[in-house]
Amino acid sequence: MGTDPGLRRLALRTLLAAFPGSAPPDWALRLIADGLAGHTLFGRNVTDPAQVAASTAALRAIRPDVLIAIDEEGGDVTRLAHATGSPYPGNAALGAVNDVGLTRRVYQAIGAELAALGINVNLAPTVDVNSADDNPIIGTRSFGADPVRVAAHSAAAVAGLQSAGVAACAKHFPGHGATISDSHYGLPTVDVPLDLLRVRDLPPFAAVVAADAKAIMTAHIRVPALTGEGPATFSRAVLVDLLRREYGFAGVVITDALEMKGAAQAAGGIGPAAVRALDAGADLLCIGADVDAALVEEVAEAIVAAIGDGRLAVARVEEAAGRADALAAWTRAGTTAEITASNLGYAAAKRAVRVEGVLSGLESPLVLQLVSASTIAEGRVPWGLGPHLDGTESLPVVAAETEPAALVELAGGRPIVLVGRHVHRLAGAAELVETLAARHPVTVVEMGWPSTWRPVGVRAFVTTYGASHANGWAAAETLGLAG
Repeated sequence: MGTDPGLRRLALRTLLAAFPGSAPPDWALRLIADGLAGHTLFGRNVTDPAQVAASTAALRAIRPDVLIAIDEEGGDVTRLAHATGSPYPGNAALGAVNDVGLTRRVYQAIGAELAALGINVNLAPTVDVNSADDNPIIGTRSFGADPVRVAAHSAAAVAGLQSAGVAACAKHFPGHGATISDSHYGLPTVDVPLDLLRVRDLPPFAAVVAADAKAIMTAHIRVPALTGEGPATFSRAVLVDLLRREYGFAGVVITDALEMKGAAQAAGGIGPAAVRALDAGADLLCIGADVDAALVEEVAEAIVAAIGDGRLAVARVEEAAGRADALAAWTRAGTTAEITASNLGYAAAKRAVRVEGVLSGLESPLVLQLVSASTIAEGRVPWGLGPHLDGTESLPVVAAETEPAALVELAGGRPIVLVGRHVHRLAGAAELVETLAARHPVTVVEMGWPSTWRPVGVRAFVTTYGASHANGWAAAETLGLAG
């Protein structure tokens, strides 16, 4: 006996899938016709603007109200500019500048670009308060460590995006900023009292609710005071009691990707995770990036089976689907802002640069970029000063595998500029920097989340608050090395 077609369609209306390649395959189009809420685009779906516009047009030709989402945060997390790096600074830089009008303009510009390409939901902004310096997944994606400042910029970002007709999805509720592990790989725990969450992590979410954010994304984190042993994504206390009843959110609750171990591992698979998320109060389920037709059908069947055996109320799924439909209707009615060509992002990134020390004597330096891994959220996006230099020699260096004496010999009489991300926690990097600085003129450019660590003996310490293309240019310009 096959799946009830009406219930299958209902289940599909709660799902955000994804597809490989530069054009939607037949199965991705067929699922849209069958009721699938929409698809999320990733870097692998992006070649150039004309190609993206053609992909979204193909999806919309099947059903005009299809949701087409993307993670376009600016800064270190970009899909549209994954080949070069974003022309906008990310949230940490915008928070450092602390001009809410600028934040609104940057997000309006991002929204206008998305709308012009046919994308109507941005899985941004990240509104987590980055209270842990060693947070491995939020960092420069956050507007900062001060809840009041983060709240103000979060509201401005939402207003900017939505003024361009693109729905904002603020993330990750109830706050991923205090974690020191990555929910892509496990289930992080934030073991603090609810009173601390209310004053530290939750103010930005209150601000985006007040700013009429159309969507809020769940966090695959465990907060024992609220969620018990499971993640927030599966917690009715978080999604209904706290978000909807206490904070008054009436929009769409979107899950973070259910393929992430913080959800799938906790539930015993993506299908069971979907059922638990819906039952907890989520409306739109982001399956993830590695999706095919079989996985979508598996998730839909799990939802239908849970309705059939009473684990999931059909009324709850109808409520979720109705909210996803309402979001789609809003995106169709939204206004679209005009794209204005400008150097907005580069000028903003320059305003964010902070210099401690003295930058004199940097004529013809040797630029060394400390090799570091990227997070899953970031992907492999180019970063650093290399593309912006005026002919200055630039080389990659693995800190833990490099002898300081060899670098001193290589530099000869030239000063050294060391460029890194999260230098203080990169294996061997702190020792390398301080050993070099003891015997040679060294300037450090920190393009990750700035910690309290400052290396002894360096001539200058330059902080960019991000590693986007715009941040790289701003650093090179500040150092007098931009070509």
